[in-house]
Amino acid sequence: MTHCNRETLDFASLGSQAVVADFQGGRLTSDAGILLLREVGHRLGLYDALDRAIPDPRWLPTVIHDQKTMLAQRIIALAAGYEDLNDHRTLRTDPALQVAAGQAPEEESKLASPPTLCRLENRIDRPSLVRIAKVLVDQFIASHLEPPDHLILDFDATDDPIHGHQDGRHFHAYYDNYCFLPLYVFCGDELLVAYLRPSKIDACKHTRAVLKLLVRRLRAAWPGVKITIRGDSGFCRWRLMRWCDSHGIGYVLGLAKNPALKRAGRDEIERAERQFRRSGQPQRVFGSFSYGAGTWDRPRRVIVKAEHTAKGTNPRFVVVNVPGDPQDLYEEVYCQRGEMENRIKEQQLDLFADRTSCHRLLANQFRLLLSSAAYVLVQALRRLALRGTDLARAQVGTIRLKLFKVAARVKVSVRRVVFHLASSYPYQGVFREVYTRLRADPASRDRPAGLARGIG
Repeated sequence: MTHCNRETLDFASLGSQAVVADFQGGRLTSDAGILLLREVGHRLGLYDALDRAIPDPRWLPTVIHDQKTMLAQRIIALAAGYEDLNDHRTLRTDPALQVAAGQAPEEESKLASPPTLCRLENRIDRPSLVRIAKVLVDQFIASHLEPPDHLILDFDATDDPIHGHQDGRHFHAYYDNYCFLPLYVFCGDELLVAYLRPSKIDACKHTRAVLKLLVRRLRAAWPGVKITIRGDSGFCRWRLMRWCDSHGIGYVLGLAKNPALKRAGRDEIERAERQFRRSGQPQRVFGSFSYGAGTWDRPRRVIVKAEHTAKGTNPRFVVVNVPGDPQDLYEEVYCQRGEMENRIKEQQLDLFADRTSCHRLLANQFRLLLSSAAYVLVQALRRLALRGTDLARAQVGTIRLKLFKVAARVKVSVRRVVFHLASSYPYQGVFREVYTRLRADPASRDRPAGLARGIG
């Protein structure tokens, strides 16, 4: 049992009143809002699905911390802002985390320690990672009440800087750092894939294989769904485009500029320049033409955005196999992929997807998937309970600050666990509304975003 220091701390007085502090407040928590995540986790069945994906080789009669509770402990702690295993030295007795992870909030019944959680990370094998990855896709499918007509899948790679000698460590000249090169796939705000890769590869490496698996699973669930992929020039590879052409998959992919493209788009480029000279205002002219690089299997339709400003000409090119007006395809479809970068920032800045400091690559992939599960959890909260509120479009860090970081006194009896939330909590109205929505009939869920726009 914890022995508290009973000495008081004397601060500067407030007028005639003495200001003192002590550590006699009883069982308190600063994260009472994660009770909302507990409701979301139960509704999704997320922890059960992840637990089934990972074999537990331990001898059950001697197990103190069951695997499902440890998974919930790690995922909810990430969502609450605790990035390191070392944080769990003290978190393991936090009553809010104990309840959220499915354990009685007793000081003697602690959650798993950092060494126990570390052993879980390091016993994960490749087949388990594949099954966990499938859970993310299954969660995406289950989030739809009705089969969607058309999905746009955003592919992007980013750098994950590393500072040790982890397996798969390589120097990447573009990022000027030792890093991993994870591949992400989002559909709107929903995360489908987070795949950790060494950085000594092309950004498109394994994209075709990942897409094949996604298409197979999505079409098994929704046979009539149309699928379009979207990405920058790093994903403009002819083998990927050929596979999409032969399997009815649309694509809208950036295309790196070169002299041949500039010659093909010369009419639009010169027209934008003439209009700028006449008006003195920035000009944008759109058009399309057929183009085939020497390494491609055949020519394809390319959209050109010819922009001319006071700084000169700046043409951009996008290769597509979907019908539509060039300007609409560029502005309403291709440019919207930039929103995916905000989702990746949430993953790395708010949910610590870049805390890949384990030695084994498989353990680091597991950490990335735990962060991804935390994203799925918070995104489900946005989708199910925050729509129409002031936090509907808030990022994870803001949601954490305003909904999860709530002080509470915890009282435990034989019959009840009571969280007395701070009376001065400024977001009580939103908190109550979120609670009401989460406790409502699951059939009342809103359909998630992620449907196609701007494609004919």
